[in-house]
Amino acid sequence: MPVLPSSITAPLWEQFHALIPRRQVAHPLGCHRPRVPDRVVFDKLLARLVLGDTYQQHADHQVSATTLRSRRDEWIAAGVFEALHQAALEAYDQAIGLDLDNLAVDGCIVKAPGGGENTGPSPVDRGKSGTKRSLLVEGGGLPIGCALAGANRHDSPLLRPTLETLGRFGFHLPDRITVHLDSGYDSRVSRNLLTELGCGWRITPKGAFLPINHTRRWVVERTNSWHTRGFKSLAIVTDRRAVVQAAWVALAGAVIVIRRLIRKAWTAYRWDTRTARRP
Repeated sequence: MPVLPSSITAPLWEQFHALIPRRQVAHPLGCHRPRVPDRVVFDKLLARLVLGDTYQQHADHQVSATTLRSRRDEWIAAGVFEALHQAALEAYDQAIGLDLDNLAVDGCIVKAPGGGENTGPSPVDRGKSGTKRSLLVEGGGLPIGCALAGANRHDSPLLRPTLETLGRFGFHLPDRITVHLDSGYDSRVSRNLLTELGCGWRITPKGAFLPINHTRRWVVERTNSWHTRGFKSLAIVTDRRAVVQAAWVALAGAVIVIRRLIRKAWTAYRWDTRTARRP
């Protein structure tokens, strides 16, 4: 059984395949054995993103765990995962439109039992090793940026690197951007940073109870839930290298954006492979 519907994996693979750089074979006789098809490796990596587990558990007669890791690193070095997320965001912006006028940022702490980069003692899990994802979403909740750090890092210092991920859009940003934050960012440092970046803000005051459904922050909480409930590799981080952790976040972001794009486009557009029911 596929881990994701074919309506999502098909366009995801088409774009991913277009981003893979052409492989140069320097040996005069070519490779000593046939190369595992990229589609097989992609499906296995997608399964690991959704189901978690080790690379050995996803290996079979088609591909080994070593090939999964080496091909993953090859694609990371080529920037394919980040480019895929960017292409998905641009496609959504062209077809539906991103709400960049209202942004939300929040941190999410997850387990990282193996330690490694971007890990630290978790304040919510008895000091065990954990990772924090500082996530930036647009007004509809689509992930557009993320900063990784140890679980013991406070949310406020991560606000700058998180907002700096907006640079992926270049100069195509609205003149006025409002950032919605919780009380963890209620400080003079955060306000000075937002002023420096030319952004407005809506920050929940410290000590004040404000239901989340009365704010525009609920979308980032929902996206954090999508990450942890829909992608086991993001709920329990077992990769020790930062570039690998960022690649999984980018791939999950591309899946979320494409899923929303198909759902929104179903009522606005028609295409040959359009499903009979709205996804």
